[in-house]
Amino acid sequence: VQLVESGGGLVQPGGSLRLSCAASGFTLSRYAMSWYRQVPGKERELVATIVSGLRVTNYADSVKDRFTISIDNAKNTVYLQMNSLKPEDTAVYYCYAHWGQGYWGQGTQVTVSA
Repeated sequence: VQLVESGGGLVQPGGSLRLSCAASGFTLSRYAMSWYRQVPGKERELVATIVSGLRVTNYADSVKDRFTISIDNAKNTVYLQMNSLKPEDTAVYYCYAHWGQGYWGQGTQVTVSA
C-alpha cells in the first residue's frame, strides 16, 4: 500500500491549490479517506474526510466552504481543492487511508504567504 501526495507549494493569500493523493495497493473508493494537516509543535489536525461509497463528506469548521475533498475512481486518487487560502492554512498536508491499520502519505508542504 502506498499513498503519494503532490500539489503543495507557495501561494498568496486568497489563492488556490489542489492537492492529490494517488493510492496503490488498494481501491481507495471502498474506504474512508481523509486529509490531515500539521504545523510544527502542534498535533495533526483532521481537515476533511470522504466516504465515497456513501457519498459522505465532512470538513473541519476552519475549512468548510473553502476546501473540497473528492475522489477520481479511475485514477484511484483523492483530491483536496483548497480555495480562498489563508496564512493559517500553512502546514504539511497528509492523506490518510482508513484501511487496515491505517496508512499515511509522506506529506506535502503548503505555504500561504504574501
